[in-house]
Amino acid sequence: MSDITTSSKFGSKGFIASAFGADASLLNILLQGRAFFALIAIIAIFSFLSANYFTLSNFLIMTSQVAIFGLLAIGMLLVILSGGIDLSVGSTLALCGVVAGFLLQGVEVQSLGVILYLPVWAVAVCAVAMGAFVGLVNGVLVAYFKVPAFVATLGSLYVARGVALLMTNGLTFNRLSGRPELGNTGFEWLGFNRLWGIPMSVFVLATVAIAAHLLLTRTPFGRWLYSTGGNARAAELSGVPVKSVQVWVYVLSGMCAAIAGLVLSSQLTSAGPTAATTYELTAIAAVVVGGASLMGGRGTVQGTLLGAFVIVFLGAGLVIIGVSSYWQTVFTGAVIVLAVMLNSIQYGGRAGQR
Repeated sequence: MSDITTSSKFGSKGFIASAFGADASLLNILLQGRAFFALIAIIAIFSFLSANYFTLSNFLIMTSQVAIFGLLAIGMLLVILSGGIDLSVGSTLALCGVVAGFLLQGVEVQSLGVILYLPVWAVAVCAVAMGAFVGLVNGVLVAYFKVPAFVATLGSLYVARGVALLMTNGLTFNRLSGRPELGNTGFEWLGFNRLWGIPMSVFVLATVAIAAHLLLTRTPFGRWLYSTGGNARAAELSGVPVKSVQVWVYVLSGMCAAIAGLVLSSQLTSAGPTAATTYELTAIAAVVVGGASLMGGRGTVQGTLLGAFVIVFLGAGLVIIGVSSYWQTVFTGAVIVLAVMLNSIQYGGRAGQR
């Protein structure tokens, strides 16, 4: 009877724990640290298969890629914690990159007959504001108009990508390094500069990650967010401003996507409307691999970052050993499915409940 009670109370995780007995503690450790253990295994396996995999130069290249997906994944984590999802982050990244490229090319003021060239910091502010605006639209649709998050952000995905295409006529803004006499130089700083040999994009990711961690663990907003994702109705009855929380997580997600767009465009010194296609799926994968529950209310910034490292390091390893791009897609999909299965085991019947 006690085994049945344990199993019904704790779901699949409780059933496994009762079946394995003393080994349950080891199982818990493996489940909770699965992203870390997976990353160690990936590094070990591909280092054995290729001597070029874990060299310093390749490691720095991979961490630069992690910076892009990590920024998207942190914003996605905030949305998923609220019980929602944001499919528009890839298109928002592209749109904000295009906005930055458009402004760096100069803004013609026909009434004055002049072309204004904004300084890079002003361009960055405008790009982040655009990302916040896309997120605000998503948040208002979800929180106040009760549009399902999947539908609202899917629509924003197409709108943002379409606006980016209209702004560029399907072309790409190239040579965004600027000109000294126009005062718009320094855009490539994020993409090419290094501090102590570490790419600046990694420091940007670390700053955003620390800020997000503190937001979730040291502020009332973090407690509101977890309670909203756990049970929105109960949180609202407890005085949590659920609608405001839902709006803000989408705004923050859009801002993270905008920062990622600035970093990517800076690395390429170009901005195109087709950039970051399917990146939203990679961001979701990183969050899931990092142990967050898609039902909301569970997940951490640390786990999400580990998930981003797992996804990027796995993809880079497959490229280095010459695996076909088709098989790379298969492997990535298998990792996502396995991660969801492990999440189901870990959270069991309590997924999404707090």
